[in-house]
Amino acid sequence: MAEDGSTGAARSPQGDGSGAVTPDAVRAELQRILESHEFRTSKRCQDFLRFVVENTLNGKADILKERTIGVEAFGRPASYDPSDDATVRVKAGEVRKRLGLYYAAGGALDRVRIELPGGGYVPEFTLHPNGASEKRSRPAAEGESNGFLASRGFRLALLASALAGVGFTWFALAAHRTALSQFWAPVLRGSSPALLCAAYVPVYTPTSPEGSGGPGASFTLLNDQFVGGGDLVAAARLSAMLTRMGRAYQVRIGHEVSFQDLRTSPAILIGYSYTRWRDISKELRYFIDASRQPAVILDNGKPTSWYLPKLGADRHTDEDYAVVSRVFHPDTRAMLVELAGITQYGTEAASDLLSNPDLLSEALRGAAKDWPRKNMQLVLHVKVISGTPAPPTVVASHFW
Repeated sequence: MAEDGSTGAARSPQGDGSGAVTPDAVRAELQRILESHEFRTSKRCQDFLRFVVENTLNGKADILKERTIGVEAFGRPASYDPSDDATVRVKAGEVRKRLGLYYAAGGALDRVRIELPGGGYVPEFTLHPNGASEKRSRPAAEGESNGFLASRGFRLALLASALAGVGFTWFALAAHRTALSQFWAPVLRGSSPALLCAAYVPVYTPTSPEGSGGPGASFTLLNDQFVGGGDLVAAARLSAMLTRMGRAYQVRIGHEVSFQDLRTSPAILIGYSYTRWRDISKELRYFIDASRQPAVILDNGKPTSWYLPKLGADRHTDEDYAVVSRVFHPDTRAMLVELAGITQYGTEAASDLLSNPDLLSEALRGAAKDWPRKNMQLVLHVKVISGTPAPPTVVASHFW
């Protein structure tokens, strides 16, 4: 069934002993999913999945249209108009992502699988050939994964498993793909426009009667009005790349980006923010801590040698460092790319890397072959020559 309400066929469960999925098996799997960490934190996702599964099992897949789900599952009024309220479409996308997370981690060995194909609301029930033959009595324990960072336990474990759940199977078919297309593929898959977001830079203006900045002058913060020059170049460069790729995007500035925006669309965050974005990225391994003087890149919370000891008040420098991150974030539950330098030069250089196939291929030359299916962070060093950043070099990387 298409998102506009047209119906599609479901794989109806059978009970003839031929190995097909039975209704009882589907309901048992549904209960495991609803009790899992991925679903028990969202009642609406539980309501949505329970509604579409039960109606399909009861032979009512033909009623699974956007308006019907909105009225009967979410309590919308009879006058509900899906064109004015995207709740059902948004929640369907979130359910798909949560199912991906579940089957990438705790549900990896489940024999029966419940899937919600893109473009419709009719679930499919399949037998997974690699699933365990016996029934599991409980969902997998939180954080039941190996090789991940210990910070905040299951939250970062979800980061490690999530990319597989977002749908990366076709990478194996793409030996000819460039590093650039492989990097952006998980971010730009699907139909939701990407959010291209530039951070505001705090600027102070003198407010003394003479309007000068001399001794004794007072200053006023002009908040949410200015974007750094390097950030602007980065936004222009990445928007041109997205246009070449034929991908839809929306440009947002600073605080125009809400947390709800980040939950419903993949986002590209450009530049360092002193407020909201800091909270999103500070749990990652590499993080620019601008609260320290001088600003420094932290490695698991510990200061490194990646800082600018000679950075002057005018923010001009002959070198810079930057962090590039590409993750499926557990807070927003959407793909997130962040590129930020300690100064604007690093941000501009990072955008050059992420839009240039040759530079990105060289940067990832030593990475494991499965890097496209993983979360990743790169730490970049940038030489600045006459105010222009040179192509960056990778000084550290982390894949998980």
